[in-house]
Parts: sequence; C-alpha cells; structure tokens
Amino acid sequence: MRSLFTFCCLLTGAFLQGLSMSLFLFPHSIPSGGAAGLAILLNHWFHLSLGFSLWLANIVFLIFALQYFGFTWTIRTIFSVAVTSTTVTLVTSQFTLPHVHIGIDMIAGSLLFGIGVGLLIRSGASSGGMVIPALMIAKYKKWSPGKVMMMINMLIFLLTALIIDYKIVIFAIICQLISTNIIDYLYTLKFHHLTFLSANWRKK
Repeated sequence: MRSLFTFCCLLTGAFLQGLSMSLFLFPHSIPSGGAAGLAILLNHWFHLSLGFSLWLANIVFLIFALQYFGFTWTIRTIFSVAVTSTTVTLVTSQFTLPHVHIGIDMIAGSLLFGIGVGLLIRSGASSGGMVIPALMIAKYKKWSPGKVMMMINMLIFLLTALIIDYKIVIFAIICQLISTNIIDYLYTLKFHHLTFLSANWRKK
C-alpha cells in the first residue's frame, strides 16, 4: 500500500506539472522554472518539440542526482520527468484551450505547478531540472527549497526574456512567487498518519 500510494502521488504530481506547462504557461512562453525556460529556448532556437526539449534540459541534472541523492530518488525523478514530458507532448499536440487572459493562465498554471512539484518532493522525487541543484543547496545551507529554486531560476528567466520577450521575466517571477510558496507549504506540511510522505530527498 505504501509503494502504491507513493506511485500515485508521483503520477499525480508529474501529471499536474505537465498540465500546468502545456495548458497555461508554455502557450505564453512563460517558464515555470529553469528547465522549462531552457526547453522554451530550445524550442525557439531549434524548433524541437517542447516535450523532447524538456527531456534534454533534464539529462545533465539527472546525472548529478544519481551521484548525490541515490538510485531510488533518481529513478522516481526520471519517472516524474517522463510523465511530465509525455503529458506536455500529448496535450500540446492534441488540445488547445482558449486563452482569455495571460494573467488568469499564469495564476492557474502557477497553482497547478506548485501543487505538482510539492507532491513530487514529498514523495521522494523532484520535477527534475533546477529543482535538483536547489535541493542540494537547500540541504547544505538549511534553506527552504522553494526559495533556492527561485534564485537559481532567475538567471534562466532573464536569458529567456532577452531572447524572446522582456515581459516574460515579469510573468515568470510572479509564477515563481506563487508556485514556490505552495511548494514550501506542502514541503513543511505535517502528515500525522502518512509518515512516509516525509520529503525524503536528502543525500543517501
């Protein structure tokens, strides 16, 4: 039951993350994080699909994850990245939502992204990308992972804004403020009867 519940949390978190990107953030070129920002840039420069670009942006960080966090954590993260990338690929190719207002899409995307990543971290995985070095720094400095992730992502946001549109950085920062607060809330939330959801991402 424990393994099944963990798997369901991983699947749900990764799926929600993929939906947030494909339905609400990527249509406006708003990066939800550093890896998503790199995926948008790869799509812009080389016209690669967003799902495949997301995979490429995660490969290097997954190698570091294997050395630092161990096999189980890395396998869970690879599974999460696979589900997220597949969701992005399928949704962007099959569905198109009417985007009434960029602000509404940004808020909806930020909420889904924060919940998704929060579930992944609590389930002993991550969304990949910049979350991996963020967790390393958070462990070493004893800082909250959400805030560290935002600092790292700022560099990617600035590059994306310079290449595509300067307004992107404003929306990306707001997206990060919303999503990282949700991540930190879920990260510190106490589950009295579900002790295995204990944010067990620390070095093995």
